[in-house]
Amino acid sequence: MMHTHEKSPFIFDVDEASYEEKVLEASHNQPIMVDFWAEWCSPCLSLAPALERVIDELAGTVHLAKVEVDDNMRLAGHYRLRGFPTVILFYRGEELGRFHGSRASHWLREWIQEHLGDYLVETSCRDTA
Repeated sequence: MMHTHEKSPFIFDVDEASYEEKVLEASHNQPIMVDFWAEWCSPCLSLAPALERVIDELAGTVHLAKVEVDDNMRLAGHYRLRGFPTVILFYRGEELGRFHGSRASHWLREWIQEHLGDYLVETSCRDTA
């Protein structure tokens, strides 16, 4: 089931058909976080607002792709996902990191900084130049 994310241009749904282009290829231009989630998963539903808030704060530096796992089980299997939510960070077509379970906004900010520190510094320097 696809959802629209009218609030943020930086958050979008993907499925098996669009994953290669919208995640792996797009990650060569900027980091893409992929949220593998399910409607029936209460930790998934509690993570979503914090994740979306942090993505919006980053103002396009990092995008968020949402994959509903019940409709895209082959993608979940490809990444050997055991539990949900699982979030995987891609940059330049490569996985930089992943985490499982619900997290608070401050933890998400620190995790992104830990994995993308140099990229975030370069981007903010370009934006202020």
